[in-house]
Amino acid sequence: MSTVGTNAVGTDAVERDAVGRDAVGIVAGDGVVPLRRGPRHWLHAFGAMGRFEWATIRPYAPLVLVVQVMMGVGMSIMYGFFYPHVDPTTALLIATGVPTLALVPMGFVLVPANVAMQRLSGTFDVIWSFPVPRSAGVAASFAVNAALALPGTVLALAVGAWRYDVALHLSPVLVPAVLLSVLMCVAVGYGLALAVANPLVINLISNATVFLVLLFTPIVYPASNLPRWLAAVHEVLPFSPMAQVIRAGLTEGVVADVGRPFLVLVAWALAGFGLTAWVVGRRR
Repeated sequence: MSTVGTNAVGTDAVERDAVGRDAVGIVAGDGVVPLRRGPRHWLHAFGAMGRFEWATIRPYAPLVLVVQVMMGVGMSIMYGFFYPHVDPTTALLIATGVPTLALVPMGFVLVPANVAMQRLSGTFDVIWSFPVPRSAGVAASFAVNAALALPGTVLALAVGAWRYDVALHLSPVLVPAVLLSVLMCVAVGYGLALAVANPLVINLISNATVFLVLLFTPIVYPASNLPRWLAAVHEVLPFSPMAQVIRAGLTEGVVADVGRPFLVLVAWALAGFGLTAWVVGRRR
């Protein structure tokens, strides 16, 4: 084998061994030379993996939007049929709750389904073998999925406000509320998908989550309608706090205190990121 061929093989081997680290080396005639280290390399890898993630998701991106519209717009219209008369308070709860309903399937259903599909198709391990920092790959996946969640959320809010003739009062709280909610959903969904290797189990968890959110979570109705113990449970689960912080950014004086809901979402987001980092760190 020629020297050039030997160096090429060595380069490929070293690059694959370097997956998950912030530096990639090549084998030269006089030793190992560090290459592509630092923020510029990470940003370049982030952009490349972002394009790869989008190319993977693009074929069914329209379906993602349809699911969000069904969960957000569809639920906003359907919940109106539950009441013989929709008073202004109920209308406000429904219209400002549908953005949360639109965000949940993105993080807790479609993100795990994407990872499960990669496992079943055999591409999951190939993706993890790419010679890029693992943190860049994970961040790119978060960014692409978060961006996909926003259009359906905005559309669901617009239709809900139009359907119930609700006047919205936007506040600066809305931006961090939506961004944190999106990051929390994607982080927890992605972390669970990585931690649970069985696609069937992930599918069961996703279905159970949707069932819990639609029927037993005070998003489009007040928590006082639930038994006291169930309302207390939802104070530590992330879905009701999501609705509270988003509603606080869309209304004025409806949500008295957003401090606790924000803390709950931060805790869940950190748990999701921590679970993802733990699983990624274990892969060699």
